[in-house]
Amino acid sequence: MVEQLKDSTIKLKRVFVETKLPDELKSLQEMAGNLWWSWNKDAIDLFQRILPEKWVEKNYNPIAILDALSPERARELMADEAYMGQLRSVETKYRHYMDQAPVDKPSVVYFSMEYGLQISVRLYSGGLGILAGDYLKEASDQRYPMVAIGLLYRYGYFQQSISLHGDQINNFPPQEFAKLPIKPVRDDQGEWVRISVQLKDRTVYAKVWKLMVGRVSLYLLDADIPENSWEDRALTHQLYGGDNEHRLKQEILLGIGGIRLLTAIGHQADLYHCNEGHAAFMGLERLRLLSEKHQLNFNEALEAVRASSLFTTHTPVPAGHDYFAESLLQEYMFNYVESLGVKWKHFVSLGKIDSENTNELFSMSHLAIRLCQEVNGVSELHGKVSQRMFKVLYPGYNHKEVHIGHVTNGVHYPTWIAREWHDVLQGKDPDQFLAHQSEPEAWSRINDLSDEQIASIRQTLKERLLDHVRESLREDLTRRGENPASIFHVLNGINNKALVVGFARRFATYKRAHLLFRNLERLSRLVNDPDHPVMFLFAGKAHPADEPGQNLIKDIVHISKRPEFAGKIIFLEGYNMEMAKFLVQGVDVWLNTPTRPKEASGTSGMKAAMNGVVNFSVLDGWWAEGYQPNAGWALPLERTYDDQGLQDELDAETLYNVFETQIVPTYFGKGDQGNDAGWLSYVRNIMTEVAPQFTMKRMLDDYTDRYYHKLNRQGQRFFADNFQNARHLAGWKKHLKERWEAIHVLEKDVYDTDNYKLALGDDFKIRFKVYLDDINPEDVQLEAIFFKRIDENTLDLRHDYPIPMVDKGDHHATFETTLSMEITGVYEYGFRLTPKSDLLGHRQCLELVKWL
Repeated sequence: MVEQLKDSTIKLKRVFVETKLPDELKSLQEMAGNLWWSWNKDAIDLFQRILPEKWVEKNYNPIAILDALSPERARELMADEAYMGQLRSVETKYRHYMDQAPVDKPSVVYFSMEYGLQISVRLYSGGLGILAGDYLKEASDQRYPMVAIGLLYRYGYFQQSISLHGDQINNFPPQEFAKLPIKPVRDDQGEWVRISVQLKDRTVYAKVWKLMVGRVSLYLLDADIPENSWEDRALTHQLYGGDNEHRLKQEILLGIGGIRLLTAIGHQADLYHCNEGHAAFMGLERLRLLSEKHQLNFNEALEAVRASSLFTTHTPVPAGHDYFAESLLQEYMFNYVESLGVKWKHFVSLGKIDSENTNELFSMSHLAIRLCQEVNGVSELHGKVSQRMFKVLYPGYNHKEVHIGHVTNGVHYPTWIAREWHDVLQGKDPDQFLAHQSEPEAWSRINDLSDEQIASIRQTLKERLLDHVRESLREDLTRRGENPASIFHVLNGINNKALVVGFARRFATYKRAHLLFRNLERLSRLVNDPDHPVMFLFAGKAHPADEPGQNLIKDIVHISKRPEFAGKIIFLEGYNMEMAKFLVQGVDVWLNTPTRPKEASGTSGMKAAMNGVVNFSVLDGWWAEGYQPNAGWALPLERTYDDQGLQDELDAETLYNVFETQIVPTYFGKGDQGNDAGWLSYVRNIMTEVAPQFTMKRMLDDYTDRYYHKLNRQGQRFFADNFQNARHLAGWKKHLKERWEAIHVLEKDVYDTDNYKLALGDDFKIRFKVYLDDINPEDVQLEAIFFKRIDENTLDLRHDYPIPMVDKGDHHATFETTLSMEITGVYEYGFRLTPKSDLLGHRQCLELVKWL
């Protein structure tokens, strides 16, 4: 690869000289170029054995290891019969894996702003990216026909270090693309494929790379090329860097550019999955292409796009979604919207509640919802929270009726399971276990182990973690310039017999890492009990713009320096995927204390659970589904106080109390730390009863069963016969919208509940004759809705009764029924008329409601 570089004084070119291995070792290079190795434990060991002393230094990167391989060491490896035997075994496994054909399921294109795949590929910041990376790995394992789209970041997300005074330092070292498992995508003429998008008055280009995640191709757009201005080259420099305008440009490149990438390589899919709102513009570009190629108008193309699109939202609060001012949007999108053949106000209505209000911000999540037929949250609770959050888009409906479902997140078993547990679980048939990993029966081998065997594995993993902690602290504290005596004091305070509690995640304030520190005297007693020692390990990054989060880190670092907390409260800097593996496998308790209900799902606790780590968390996100009293501990879901300060104080007191009276006594039992049968029963239960529910296999199966098959059927209906159904539905919607306001009641005969009460079992007679103008009576439905009033602003939907049509004429229809009142109490009720069509994916696909 040769690239012209710009310099103010000289001109340079860059040349990449590729490593050349002996023929006997060439398969190492091929396998290093596919991230399959990163979740295959034998392959990891194979690469680590090449230069074991450099494995961590080279960031667990086999390509960098091979680059550092000397001819002398290569000859040693070739002469090592055991190593060459292992190489042949791993290569055989790899080729068998890669040679298997995809399964016959709907093909999917998956869009995400970030992917957490492996520590040396810095395309992720946190949970959203790790989830996306795990999803691609599981799709590969299941031979699912999936490709993915993302951006290739030159500097990625920042790498964290901590100063002597506890300040977070944000480092942005560039990625060496030559040491990443990426390859240029070339066309039939051998030219590097590139796409372009329009940003204001200029064209921005991006080259296309491919990263193989097992069998799944992840295509990445790279704008840091000489054809672009320096400003535009920065588009793919940092993940979540820059201001709001920079974010808009990145999302244009991801969404619109991503679809153009697929067009350039000739890839077509059955459906498109938008992971968070960042990629929502992908629907617009699909719409534009369909309009041009098949002579569809905007609304006809919109129906086809919606019928084959899924949007997954991960954010439980409105402020967490992406918003752009209409004025900014107009600067970048006005000409593009013209190419869609639609007026500007029509376009902005897709991302707004009131398109006439120029001060209202344009929501990318609202756009995604209106471009996707199906929408889901990432846990059962988050699905309900999302229904409330997006209810504003569906006037006339109760939040319980909003068509948003859920698929609870999961984690990729091969990536996160410790080798020791994996050896137990896989038995003699690893493929059989992986195929059934989401079934509790597959984990029953844990119950075949004795208490001593379980305790031994847990202690091995803990000691491995604490060795890593000691080594990391020694290096980090020395680099910071800490006093040598203080370093020894901290290291000597680390006790292998302590109950080790882990808290590692993004340091946003709603995660409430501060709860533990509200009463330092009580915390000191907890960690300094000589008979029952306790240690807390903290790790995580705060966004560079999140000052409160960074201050929280600083506070914890300062507290950790106090003599009574040295070696007992520890903040580990540089949180990354490899550190996360040590933590989720090695701690005894995984602590999570988010503000309710702001944890959409959370996945770190799932990784801990599959390694026998007991969870202690607020009943929010995934733990609201996973919690069992015999497998962990919980802070209640319900709030006691509206005042968050008082709620924090209550939760802190509960936290201390649970540790003092339940967790610590259970762990130490009769004095034998971590070996007591009572504690080990928690370990068994969380592995056998909780962990199987939260594997990535279960998650991919749920997406397939709940959404992919449904969307595939709907998409096929709408794409068939030159988009006949899409054209028909668009015309039908237009017809109903034009006449909906004319609907009114001609006759009404309803039991007089204003003046008379009903007794249990009484008949409630209902009859409406409704004027429908030119709307076909078969295209509407009437129902009686009963609510319980919770408070002045909240109605709880309790009952929904259809009212059958008993007569129809040219411009009217009569609906009639008699309800037998089998409910008691005070209710508020009404009668709602809505559109009806077999072509609607659900009735909220047409936002027309008439209350009679």
